[in-house]
Amino acid sequence: MKKIVQCVPNFSEGIRKNIIEKIVEPLKNKEGFKLVSYESDQDYNRTVVTIIGDPESMILPLVNFFEQALIHIDMNHQKGQHPRMGAVDVVPFIPIENMTKEECIEIAKKLSAQISKKFSIPIFLYAQAATQKNRVLLPSIRKGEFEGMEEKLKNEIWKPDFGTSNIHKTFGVTAVGVRDPLIAYNIDLDTDDIEVAKKLAKTIRKSSGGFQYVQAGPAYLKDRGHVQVTMNILDYKKNPIYRIYETIKMESLRYDVKVTSSEIVGLCPYNAIYSSLKYYFSSNFLNIPKNLSFNDIIEQAKKYLNLRDFEKNKIIEYHFKEKL
Repeated sequence: MKKIVQCVPNFSEGIRKNIIEKIVEPLKNKEGFKLVSYESDQDYNRTVVTIIGDPESMILPLVNFFEQALIHIDMNHQKGQHPRMGAVDVVPFIPIENMTKEECIEIAKKLSAQISKKFSIPIFLYAQAATQKNRVLLPSIRKGEFEGMEEKLKNEIWKPDFGTSNIHKTFGVTAVGVRDPLIAYNIDLDTDDIEVAKKLAKTIRKSSGGFQYVQAGPAYLKDRGHVQVTMNILDYKKNPIYRIYETIKMESLRYDVKVTSSEIVGLCPYNAIYSSLKYYFSSNFLNIPKNLSFNDIIEQAKKYLNLRDFEKNKIIEYHFKEKL
């Protein structure tokens, strides 16, 4: 049986289209895995790449991908709304089919060893691959960002898992890890007031007393002229999308602000959407079909969650299931 993993490298360039193409090029048209998407955001100055397939086939192309990021990104001149600490900021592996967590950790270590040796880039293992408790959560590793990382690495407790404690002067550092599928989810507000987004993010995130398994912050989208609450839902089974969405809709009324839309960045599991639709169907006294087709689930997700730019290729299972 084929081993299938999802890998979601994030790199710190979302503006220069020609550079984005050069960095992503090593992942295109390769045997063994599929480049599903690469989504760039100019305000975040960040691109989220999604590949899915055989993990061993990904290793060499990912090394070449790192090389292109090293060539074309100088973190001394990179600015954006999204926190970051490296040219390739984070590389999570997510087991999808016939892969254990332990097997994914070995893949993460194999990639990290090659990257650190070839390019002298310090690498932290995080999430389920973490070697220390202070490295489980990515925000803990990233705290201080690129600008503060040189000083941070001098502290023995932040000695990298791979490479030396010397920051790469132009690339920075990287985190490579293993995690369960998370939902990179943003909720758009009809205001340009960043303070409102800050207050709403504080309402829902775990660290401020909000929902478990939710990391959230504010962002201003200059091109769109509004703010959004941006978040990672680390466990959609414990806190489903609908609960976060409806909470923000309710709490935003305190500030005479409305939710205009929401978006998912990268891929999400079929069940992450289906579980939220079950809530909306039941609250409207409707029975939800046991299996919604991909077309149906997209239609209903746009209706109830007001998801923008949401198509079938955003659903993980669409890329390796013939039909549903």
